[in-house]
This record gives sequence, C-alpha cells and structure tokens, in this order.
Amino acid sequence: MNTNAAAPAALGLADLQAAARTVHAAMPPTPQYRWPLLEAALGARAGDGTEAWVKHENHTPVGAFKLRGGVVYFERLMRCGAKPAGVVSATRGNHGQSIASAARAHGVPALIVVPLGNSREKNAAMRALGAELVEHGDDFQAAREHAQVLAMARGWAMLPSFHVDLVAGVASYALELFGAQPDLQTVYVPIGLGSGACGVIAARDALQLGCEVVGVVSTGAPAYALSLAQGQLVSHAVTTVLADGMACRTPEPEALALLGRGLARVVSVSDDEVARAMRQLFECTHQVAEGAGAAAWAALMQERGRALGRRSAVVLSGGNVDRDVFARVLAADAAGP
Repeated sequence: MNTNAAAPAALGLADLQAAARTVHAAMPPTPQYRWPLLEAALGARAGDGTEAWVKHENHTPVGAFKLRGGVVYFERLMRCGAKPAGVVSATRGNHGQSIASAARAHGVPALIVVPLGNSREKNAAMRALGAELVEHGDDFQAAREHAQVLAMARGWAMLPSFHVDLVAGVASYALELFGAQPDLQTVYVPIGLGSGACGVIAARDALQLGCEVVGVVSTGAPAYALSLAQGQLVSHAVTTVLADGMACRTPEPEALALLGRGLARVVSVSDDEVARAMRQLFECTHQVAEGAGAAAWAALMQERGRALGRRSAVVLSGGNVDRDVFARVLAADAAGP
C-alpha cells in the first residue's frame, strides 16, 4: 500500500520506551489473554498451533487505549514549559477522556467538542473529568472544525487528534503486547484516525519483528480503506451507528502515510459483524467491548480461515459503550457467523 503523502520519520525504540515509562507512571500495563472459547469459535483444535490473544485496552483507567496518548502528549508539552491557558480538542469520546484526564492532572482547563448525538455516557465521563463539553455538527469532522474556531476565539491551544506524541503514547500497549508475545504473526487493530494502528506499526518496526499488522475499518466509515487502496486521501460520508470510534470522514495525511507503509492489508467489517463480535466477546470472556473495540475480533472472525495454525492478536481498544446500546446488541439475534 502506498500513498502520495510522505510518511514522517519512524519513532525509535528509545523514544517509545521513554513514552512507555511516562504512561506506566500513570497507569499499569494492561493484560493480554488467550480465551479458549474465542479460539474454539475460530475453529481451533487442540495442538494445531492456533492462538488468539486479546489485548485488553478496555482495562485502562478511562476504559480505552487513548489515555496513553494524552499522558505522553501533556508530559512533553509541559516539559517544554509551554503550559497553555486552556486546551480545546474534538472527539467521539475516548480521545476526549484522555485529554480531559491529562489536562486535569496538569491544572489546565479543557474544552471538548463532540458531534450531536454523541455517546451519552462518554459525554458524562468527559464532564466528570472536568472538561467543558460542546456539542456541534453531524460528525467528527464538523466537530473538529468547530473546535478550531473555539480555540482561536478563546486563545487556547488546539490539541490535535493525531500527533507523533499521541502515537508514541499509545504505542506503549503494543510494546507490552510484543514484550509478552514476541512471536505473534498477525495483529488486528481498529482504525479511527489511526494513532492505535500507527503505534502498533511503530513498535513492531522498532523491535524489528516480522509480525504483520492488519488495519480494521467499518464499512460505514471506509475513508481509510479507500484512501489506502487509491493511494491518495479520500473523504467519505460516515454511516456506521455502532462503531463510533471508527467514524472517520477524512483521514489524517500523516497517519495515512504511516499506515500505507506499515499495514499488511485492511479488513472492512459491517455493523452487523461488529454487533456479533460484541456479543461473542461478552459470551466467551464476559468483557464489555464498544463497537470499535470489537472490530478487530470481527475482522479476525472474518479471516478465521487464514488464522488457523497461526498466532494472532486483536486489540480490544475500548469498552465505553452506552448501556442501552449494549443492551440492544446483547438482546439481538446471537446466531453465529
């Protein structure tokens, strides 16, 4: 996969390890487990070499991997002596919790812009972390554009949703995963704006491992898949109602370049597949996964034929799903794929 944009310089191992130390000063590493019922669902048989690991980023203090990026971004910002009067950012929820948590830790006011109709419980979590919340626009892109206007009006710093320091922070979960399981052959990771997938690629490359990284997008948010296939940035309307953490209309050029250089392939999963994966994760592990958090498992199930006999991992990127949404998913027809 190639894109016309130039990929930024690779993050070195020393930089990633320094970021991981910053993250681990704020939170412990999250676990990675094999779940026998999940492996059985793939069709694994005893002794055939099939392994399916789940990296549980739903176990962070905010229930999602994004916290790692905010911790590192703010630590490096403050180290430069650049404490802003306030910060503004846009989100569908998990990035906003990361920014709100890190801003509160450093005594900086935070204003977060979310799209209209955003997750009620994610909104409540951001407010509980001290953020001022503004709802604006029909999707993330519209919310981000409004956030830029508010940042200029207030004279506050506009915090990006994709940045090298955010990637360095979230890469800490990949260092944990590869440190525990260095012989993994494939890792499936969901793509929202791309920091998680870019972090996995950065850690894989820094550790000089041969593991393939597979990006996962929603069929209702195909912008990254289309952009990577066409080798140029392509915007596309978002229709997913379940995988809000993957609801990207316009890719980040830097992320696109990194993904184009480092992904083995992209798998697209529907909302129906995501819902099935959410149910399966709960039934087999009693873990709660939000839509984006279940997407990697949905992709592995879609590719289960090629997973047999291989050591695979999926990133359960978050568990922040509204109670009523999760109740509907669990109550729906749970017939297997």
